[in-house]
Amino acid sequence: MAAEPSAIAEEKAEEAKPLRADAQRNRDRLVEVAAAVFAERGIDASLEEIARRAGVGIGTLYRHFPTREHLVEVVYRREVEGLCAAAGELAKRYPSDVALEQWMQRFVDYIATKRGLATSLRILITTNSTLFSDTSGRVSQALRELVEAAVADGTIRGDVDASDVLHALSGIYSAPDTPEWRDRSRRLVSLLMDGLRFGARAS
Repeated sequence: MAAEPSAIAEEKAEEAKPLRADAQRNRDRLVEVAAAVFAERGIDASLEEIARRAGVGIGTLYRHFPTREHLVEVVYRREVEGLCAAAGELAKRYPSDVALEQWMQRFVDYIATKRGLATSLRILITTNSTLFSDTSGRVSQALRELVEAAVADGTIRGDVDASDVLHALSGIYSAPDTPEWRDRSRRLVSLLMDGLRFGARAS
């Protein structure tokens, strides 16, 4: 049965309250550890293991995240925000083609976590109408900005379209989940960058 509007409002008000410093540290640590465990274990990830690795009790985990899906949503939003923020940070630190390559390597880690969240994300699609509308397009926009900067600098080919690059990267998601998946995916990113650089004006 759906929650009453008043109950939903109370839950949102509770979440909006600022946490004590130690509670915030625990929450941040839980989200960080959960991302790693979901990437490693996928649907077999144990909430008890997440709590143990984070150095807190399972009760602390449930106080911050009452359900598995709640934790999954927070982890997913964190991964999207981190990936998008990395685009601007890398663009400031590296030449445009290097920034693009570094970002695509980070995309592999994002995909690893997303694969681990897949089952719970499918549940969230049917229960949370805002999760994907809030995050949709942000990753593609971050990639587009990096690609366009590299094209403008002549460090990758001038005929490169960001949507084609994203399509190629997204193929990593459907690759077989083998022990060497991440290393193989990183090699594929390097090969993709070789192709993007081939024939560039600045080469």
